[in-house]
Amino acid sequence: MHGPPRRESAQKAGLTRGQLTALIVGLAVIVAVALTFPARVWTGLVYFTWAVFLIIATWRLLVILTPRGAAPVARLDVLPRYTVVAALYDEAAMLPQLVERLSRLDYPSTRLQGLIVLEADDQATLSAARSLPLPTWMAILVVPADTPGPRTKPRALNHALNHATGDLVTVYDAEDDPHPAQLREAAARFQRPGHDIACFQAPLRIRVAPGRDGFLERQFAAEYASLFEVTLPAMARLGLPFPLGGTSNHFRADILRQVGGWDPWNVTEDADLGYRLWKRGWRLGVLTRATWESPPTDLDQWLPQRTRWLKGYMQTWGVHMRAPWRLGLRGFWSLQITTGVAILSAAVHALTAAWMIMLGMTAATKGLSPATPPIAVLVLAAGVLAAWLTCWLGLRRAGGRYRLIDAVSAPTYWSLTTVALFQAAWRLVTQPYAWDKTPHEPDEATVPASGREAA
Repeated sequence: MHGPPRRESAQKAGLTRGQLTALIVGLAVIVAVALTFPARVWTGLVYFTWAVFLIIATWRLLVILTPRGAAPVARLDVLPRYTVVAALYDEAAMLPQLVERLSRLDYPSTRLQGLIVLEADDQATLSAARSLPLPTWMAILVVPADTPGPRTKPRALNHALNHATGDLVTVYDAEDDPHPAQLREAAARFQRPGHDIACFQAPLRIRVAPGRDGFLERQFAAEYASLFEVTLPAMARLGLPFPLGGTSNHFRADILRQVGGWDPWNVTEDADLGYRLWKRGWRLGVLTRATWESPPTDLDQWLPQRTRWLKGYMQTWGVHMRAPWRLGLRGFWSLQITTGVAILSAAVHALTAAWMIMLGMTAATKGLSPATPPIAVLVLAAGVLAAWLTCWLGLRRAGGRYRLIDAVSAPTYWSLTTVALFQAAWRLVTQPYAWDKTPHEPDEATVPASGREAA
């Protein structure tokens, strides 16, 4: 198991013949229109941009209004076998915490297989793992150095899939703290007759520790809440595919093998896999039991992580746009409104903020009111309001609170994604398969009782 075929993988770099043809034809049409109607080109471009962002804002409002609709889950008498995978690299300090948290999973040990997947040259983590007392159901699995593919997390996950014995497979990261009942909920949801769901995504919630609730931490928590508490549940309810999170996704093992596992050449293998499952006729769902994670605490942690996400989103968008008709209309819409919008928004956030500041300062120094068309104000207000509302609703569902200062400072956080995008684009060209790893530290904080119940 070494990933999907090359034609469906990010390993095939560059534009396909069809994509290159579409690009040339599109540019030719734009040039022809510009030469024929030179006075109307700029106006048309402006109105087209306004329309795009109004559509995005309308979509976000629709997502807000879509109920989650999670049904109660019955407790199963006979549980399927479950394989729990954690692929780690340079995480010696995190191992004791992770093992302790996974040991709290409420699932019979006789039905569990745990694989701590480590790289052959990661001696520090290997030594820590071998000296640590592991539960009887948990074992160390070493990825041989000659395993095909670049040194990435999905490469390690594919190696683990070769050794998985469970009917169901889930993936956790080094810093994860999953709800103890998460596996039972997923197992029960998979047992419902007549459904065609291949994967359930558990919500990821950010634990903001007391005294460490700075700007980056709170904005990161709001961003996660917006995605995992509002957007993904709505998309699942509407029957749309979506990018999976990199952890706490629960798969049917047989279906995962049918689609080739994860793409080791894609640095957001989770986002890509959601759409590959959809193209094979499978749907995605969401769980209610959450996994808690700690946020990045400074730009040195946040920027490499966001750079990798955006680079992977560009890989994923490019791969699935090779044959967009295979996604169908709903899949095509989902790809554009998730990965496409993430890339587009990151490209314009800082530029828009700079333009607004420059416009305001120019007007103030000249003593004039900015000559801004009403529709431009409408577009801006609708987009910002929709983003604020999803963050507010998401944090409310997660048991948190979206403060006024969080809303006011959000545009600054959004603007940082532009920096990450330009770095991601450069690295996509120069180092497309390099894995920008996020450093982790053990977290002694615990979820408050109300938060644990809400999870």
